[in-house]
Amino acid sequence: MSATMSGSGSAPCRFAHYFIICGIDNETGLEPDALAGENFDQSPLKRTFKSKVLAHYPKNIECNPFDQDAVNMLCMPKGLSFRTQRDSRAPQFHSFLITREDGSRTYGFVHTFYEEVTSPQICSAMQTLHQMHQAEHNASAHNCPSASSSSPSSSSSSMDSLASSLDEVESPTSAQGSRRNCGCSGEGYDSVRDTLYVSKAMCLITPMPFMHACKRFLSQLHHAVTSNQPPPLPLESYIYNILYEVPLPPPGRSLKFHGVYEPILCQRPGAGELPLADFPLGEAFRLLGVENLVQLFTCVLLEMQILLYSQDYQRLMVVAEGITTLLFPFQWQHVYVPILPASLLHFLDAPVPYLMGLQSKEGTDRSKLELPQEANLCFVDIDNHYIELPEDFPQFPNKPEFIQELTEVLLSFGLSPEGGNTSPAPSIAKQTSTLETELKSVSLSELVDDKRNGNLGGEALDVLELLQGNPTLERLQALAKRTGVKVARLEALAAGQKAVGEESVGGRSPKEEQELRNAKLNVQLREVFAARFATMFADYESFVIQNSPDLESWLTNREQMHNFDKASFLSDQPEPYLPFLSHFIETQMFATFIDNKIISQWEEKEPLLRVFDGRIEKARLYNVRAPSLRSSIYQKCTFLKESAQAIEQRLRKIDHTAIHPHLLNMKIGQGKYQQGFFPKLQADVLASGPTSNNRWSNRTCSTQRKVDRHRQPNDHLVLDNDLKEKYMQEARNLGKNLRQPKLSDLSPAVIAQTNWKFVEGLLKECKIKTKRMLVEKMGREAVEMGHGEANITGLEENTLIASLCDLLERIWSHGLQVKQGKSALWSHLLHYQAREEKNELQSESPVSNSQDKRKPESSVGLPALRVSLIQDMRHIQNMGEIKTDVGRARAWIRLSLEKKLLSQHLKQLLSNQTLTKKLYKRYAFLRCEEEKEQFLFHLLSLNTVDYFCFTSVFTTIMIPYRAVIIPIKKLSNAMTTSNPWLCVSGELGDSGILQITKNVLEMTFDSAFRPHAHFSIAFKCQNIGRLTTVQLGHDNSGLLAKWLVDCVMVRNEITGHTYKFPCGRWLGKGVDDGSLERVLIGELVVPCNDEDGGRTPPLQRSPSQIRRISITSLTGRGNKPTTVQIQESIGEAVNNIIKHFHKPEKERGSLTVLLCGEGGLVWALEQFFHHGFRTARLFQKNVFVWDFFERAVALMVNADHIEDIQETPEPLSLTCESFCRYVNAINNMPRNIGKDGKFQLLVCLGARDRLLPQWLPLLAECPVITRMYEENALLRDKLTVSSVVAVLQTVNDFPITLETSLTKCFEL
Repeated sequence: MSATMSGSGSAPCRFAHYFIICGIDNETGLEPDALAGENFDQSPLKRTFKSKVLAHYPKNIECNPFDQDAVNMLCMPKGLSFRTQRDSRAPQFHSFLITREDGSRTYGFVHTFYEEVTSPQICSAMQTLHQMHQAEHNASAHNCPSASSSSPSSSSSSMDSLASSLDEVESPTSAQGSRRNCGCSGEGYDSVRDTLYVSKAMCLITPMPFMHACKRFLSQLHHAVTSNQPPPLPLESYIYNILYEVPLPPPGRSLKFHGVYEPILCQRPGAGELPLADFPLGEAFRLLGVENLVQLFTCVLLEMQILLYSQDYQRLMVVAEGITTLLFPFQWQHVYVPILPASLLHFLDAPVPYLMGLQSKEGTDRSKLELPQEANLCFVDIDNHYIELPEDFPQFPNKPEFIQELTEVLLSFGLSPEGGNTSPAPSIAKQTSTLETELKSVSLSELVDDKRNGNLGGEALDVLELLQGNPTLERLQALAKRTGVKVARLEALAAGQKAVGEESVGGRSPKEEQELRNAKLNVQLREVFAARFATMFADYESFVIQNSPDLESWLTNREQMHNFDKASFLSDQPEPYLPFLSHFIETQMFATFIDNKIISQWEEKEPLLRVFDGRIEKARLYNVRAPSLRSSIYQKCTFLKESAQAIEQRLRKIDHTAIHPHLLNMKIGQGKYQQGFFPKLQADVLASGPTSNNRWSNRTCSTQRKVDRHRQPNDHLVLDNDLKEKYMQEARNLGKNLRQPKLSDLSPAVIAQTNWKFVEGLLKECKIKTKRMLVEKMGREAVEMGHGEANITGLEENTLIASLCDLLERIWSHGLQVKQGKSALWSHLLHYQAREEKNELQSESPVSNSQDKRKPESSVGLPALRVSLIQDMRHIQNMGEIKTDVGRARAWIRLSLEKKLLSQHLKQLLSNQTLTKKLYKRYAFLRCEEEKEQFLFHLLSLNTVDYFCFTSVFTTIMIPYRAVIIPIKKLSNAMTTSNPWLCVSGELGDSGILQITKNVLEMTFDSAFRPHAHFSIAFKCQNIGRLTTVQLGHDNSGLLAKWLVDCVMVRNEITGHTYKFPCGRWLGKGVDDGSLERVLIGELVVPCNDEDGGRTPPLQRSPSQIRRISITSLTGRGNKPTTVQIQESIGEAVNNIIKHFHKPEKERGSLTVLLCGEGGLVWALEQFFHHGFRTARLFQKNVFVWDFFERAVALMVNADHIEDIQETPEPLSLTCESFCRYVNAINNMPRNIGKDGKFQLLVCLGARDRLLPQWLPLLAECPVITRMYEENALLRDKLTVSSVVAVLQTVNDFPITLETSLTKCFEL
């Protein structure tokens, strides 16, 4: 008990928490490690055996409980390794970390070496295993030489095949080697002939990642064991010293403590600097190259699944820690296991973002590595400098300039930005053996040289006292100096403190200089990354939504609240940044960052946030950035020299020196030195630390606790009561499925519980994502209906849908039995398609017989479009533009979402339970019935809104369309002898002119069996997007040249979207307005299905046929619009056009609808010109506004009137000229678009060329107005005309572009 208490008392201040020895237990002997994927085809020397924790000191620490299983697993991830005298036995170093459930971390540093096996039982057991293996190999060689290379059975799970694939290939010569081992070639193991060695590991567990210091300490400790001479003090003295007497350096200070042979330095950044990161970033850049590392960095920021792959554990750790260090001020919020032991391969099945490291065997081919899910995986082969990126991957902003700046930093330190293979670092044994003699002499002097602690050896103190005041010796020293002879030792003793101080500045070893260089490189590279975030998020505080009065109310309502105005933030960013930022602001790390910012109103700021905000404030002092300024100009980091100088200053001038190792009160005879063998340590002296003799530790412990409380990522809140703590944990874990899997307990019950957490997490994530998609989409549609402001952009919508695709892939990857292809969802769909098509052949019935059919979109014309999962798959399979399974799965999801069939299709897919059971394990999400039903229900809710996520993304594909022209019901009016044609236009283009076979009427019957006639045409063209207009016309040939058309229906045969283009007008000369061609505006037809949970507002329509018949019919009705309504309609039409141009370019939609559709500018101005228009018929002919325009032009070109105009100001003369030119050009067009069509074209051209505000006063002053308009007409009211002109002038600020369907054949 005393050991525990003493260990825990000063633990927060201590440099190291535990010292551990792992290796073979001579009592239990050889135990095969079944969890590590044992392969009995291998030679016994290559097999995996269980290691054990042989000793650890102290027994336990309250703030960091000892997890024996996890430590053993991570100290020796491969288990025990055996060698003979013929094999290389160079020591290896690696590090690891353990992440607790609250997100806090402890670090482990491991020095692995080989020790001779002295147990006869173990040598005998190895001999027996080797003989058995030899006999089995000889027998199998006679029977079936290729049996051992057969592939795993198809029923084995994907994780089993992954384990076997890792074991299959040991080395390029593994097969030959095993054959030689089994033969009598002398390379096998013989207990008489060979010496057997086994791996053993020394480990330090520390609260902070002082990697270099721990590596040097363990290296010196191992060298003391293998040296010819025993160390100056027993090993217990050094271990006790680092466990109990070496403190953590305070923030902003440096510390020196002593190893066995030489001093060790470490330093800790100050409060305003980037947090401690001791892993060599230069090594990470060397291993991957700048380009690959920036790509990996981007994947981590977007919270994809990251798998690092290398033979070397330390490389895995260096890259993982390096890349997470660069995230400042953000923190990785998901599963983080930089070294994944072989027994934990099932963790790769986790359907959540993760960052894991997997050890590869020498010679393993990437193609043989079967991973459970790869749709959103970033695979990093560190040893081969190769990286596989996910599809649809946005680039980091200013990536070329960013890479250039990093390259300059690397080149300044002599490193190549390309990375690549370099000669491996010399082994630890070689590094230490060359300095052995020097270190021995240095160690004895260093133990007494440090006067700061008063540690002056007794003999040296006597010598110094003897020398002081001795005139003879002083004269001897002076003579020596004049003759050039140096008495360094005497000078040092006499100079005392001064000599040591000078040595600490100038007399640094090459190793210390290299560490300083690495530290400066580290901090400069990190500053470049930090500067990018400081630039991108310089104004992030302006978009944080803080609307809670206190912390408790915020925590209570956290899940329902929006904390960040994403739409406004994105609108303030440069266009090139948007693809990346729109994804990044949806991540958990960004959400946590914003949460921390809001909580800082009531609690002390989280350390990373405090440093980041300080950086932004500092940058503002030097470079004031206007909030409205959107610039993508790259800004280089300005903190490089300053940050490197702070590091150098601390390491050049040591602030603190720890107590020297010293003799302990040990029992004589124990721990006897034996070269090459790590001694059995005396547990009683290492079990507890000092009680009161460590003055430095006691003095700083209380303040240290205060500082270190904020060091870990999530330990930054000090709340008053349990309720607040509960809410805080929920707030932290919002959206996180599983923070960190437990390494220590691998029982089936724990694994089952872990998978259940995954299932719950996936369901919760689905609920959050669908809710977000609904709220944002409905918010936008509310704006279209006139309520509030939009809070979603097309970019955000695309990001949310991409996130949904990723979630579905992770759900379909969870619990997969056999992995086939990179997309688990598409693989499942292919299995389903194969079964259905097989059933179709057997039963000789269509695939869709058992499936629902969608009703016709209207009562006439278009045949029913069947609802078929298989048919939608075939549409995707026919798209040659998509090359991968992942791309096909995402396209299928987008198509199903656009057709409002996603939930229905997935329900149908999962209804085949036999197939689901074959493909998935029992714990898989898709086999949890209740959760599966809830999941499908959440997806069903997406049917309440309209998405065009397929049409708007796949813009280059060929799409089949069907168009139906529906005449007025009277059969005589439906017939025409002319040659009709149409042209369909959309947001992305048009179909071109399509000729329709004349007089080929199709007859259909409605539900009451009434006949209906129509013309139908099917055509295929490149995706023209959402449809906007249809041009319909004929050539006026034959006897029946007049054609009365009710409407045109056009359907996209892939998405099922149907558009109706109302007409209700005649096409023919001498009837209506004499038009042979009309431009119709479309509206999306909402299917009348009972299953639809809601509907969205329709698009703009063609103006109603009542308004379009004639002036007489219009004005003869009682519901004339009032003057106020007419003016309001003009203002509303102009307002809609202005709103159109204030949207991002990709989200504006069709301007033609706003100009020519119902409620558009043409419609509003036509109401204006109709007001007070004289309605008398002239010879039974209808009178149109265009007739007024033509008479005005005729009057203007009259010679007498021209003379009157010449007396008017010049601008008015120019206005008359322009009006006449435009009207005459429209009349001279070869197109016969009728008088209403001409009026529409003139208004559109006037809006485009900014002439409408000039033409209106001209027409109001024209003398012909008195003959054609009543006195109370709006056009004759000067005040009204002036107000309309003012409104129309606001349109002049925007560049209006007209569709070709409107301006075709028009020439001035």
